[in-house]
Amino acid sequence: MVALGSFVGTTIEWYDFFLYGTAAALVFSPLFFPDISPAMGLIAAFGTYAVGFLARPLGGIVAGHIGDRVGRKSMLVASLMIMGTSTTLIGVLPTHDSIGMWAPVLLLILRLAQGFGVGGEWGGAALMSVESAPANRRGFYGSFTQIGVSAGMLLAVGAFSIFRTVLDEEAFLAWGWRVPFLISGLLVFVGLLIRIGLSEPEKFAEMKQNDTVAEMPVVELFRTERRAVFLTTGMRLSQNAIYYLYTVFGIAYIARSLGSGSSAGLNSVLIASAIGLVSVPVWAALSDRFGRRPLYLFGAVTSALFIAPFFLLADTGNPVLITLAMVVGLNVFHDAMYGPQAAFFSEMFSTGVRYSGASVGYQLGSVFAGGFSPLIATSLLALNNGRPWLVVAYFTVLSIITAVCAYLAPETNKSDINADSSSHDTTSSTNQEVRSISGM
Repeated sequence: MVALGSFVGTTIEWYDFFLYGTAAALVFSPLFFPDISPAMGLIAAFGTYAVGFLARPLGGIVAGHIGDRVGRKSMLVASLMIMGTSTTLIGVLPTHDSIGMWAPVLLLILRLAQGFGVGGEWGGAALMSVESAPANRRGFYGSFTQIGVSAGMLLAVGAFSIFRTVLDEEAFLAWGWRVPFLISGLLVFVGLLIRIGLSEPEKFAEMKQNDTVAEMPVVELFRTERRAVFLTTGMRLSQNAIYYLYTVFGIAYIARSLGSGSSAGLNSVLIASAIGLVSVPVWAALSDRFGRRPLYLFGAVTSALFIAPFFLLADTGNPVLITLAMVVGLNVFHDAMYGPQAAFFSEMFSTGVRYSGASVGYQLGSVFAGGFSPLIATSLLALNNGRPWLVVAYFTVLSIITAVCAYLAPETNKSDINADSSSHDTTSSTNQEVRSISGM
């Protein structure tokens, strides 16, 4: 039930968040930034998209404090309500033609609210799944949080694809794009019914009952476990940036090549998201058996190597090859990192600061890579006269950083996540020293 609750809630949260990214790639430029060139309009749309990521660390810090002090469940309910409300309001937001510059300003404010809400979502959902899982299945159970992201992307892109297919361009821009945002209100109601019925993980409930929770979890986190924060932030860079390279920037890049009316980019993301419902838990289950680090390293290295072939396949204009590129890039290489990630990040922190640690590391990586990657990629593409090779170099550097951090991280799939903070730190240090001595 806990894993199901994490899956459903995370699906709804990321449906809301990904709606914005899809709309930024397809409709926000002409509707909210009509007075500038199409290229600059797309950059402006991706700029508002990126701003949502700036609010995510703040959401992660606030949620981490409440989650480690008050409880995981209460914070998950609050994050879902914040996200659902802001997304629904985007669906009724007047455009530039109606209220002028106030339209992009209000869009920006609602995007910030989305970022704050989702900032507290992932850490809590991952912890609820991992902390309640059998010791030898934490990767697999943690993947329910991860496939919620794939399901959210599937629903978001699917909703846009349906309305874009059944409506002509004029109707879609006039009102069709709003419907997926308005649907969020109904989905949030379902998610709240499920989350309200969840129970706190046993170890955290015991700490709260014994009044041993940290007074200032974030301060305690950086005092005792800051190395894990830096490593999780670094491990997030390639995974998050590459995901948005394919699913946000990639859609715009393919649309530019094939024409704005083409659905090839949307359809390829739709197919990869559907496959992700299977590939993510498969990679997670493999990490329970073979370890988190080897799979994460594999994903980081192969993602770096595949960026250039992705653009070459996208430039063919062939929908089959575009879909193949999207599936290989996301489901094979990206998911090798993403599948084990919920368990890997959760296991790197002790119970008392786990919500704060997992959230801060995850969200900081999102700011440095995911949020600004479509904006940076679009700018690099324009700088290089439409050729993607500066974009390739940018994502290769991020993948190298992630590979180094994964190499330096301790293997955690056999660790005791209910050990106290001092025991946790000692175990991590010992693992690091052993790897250093053995030359691993």
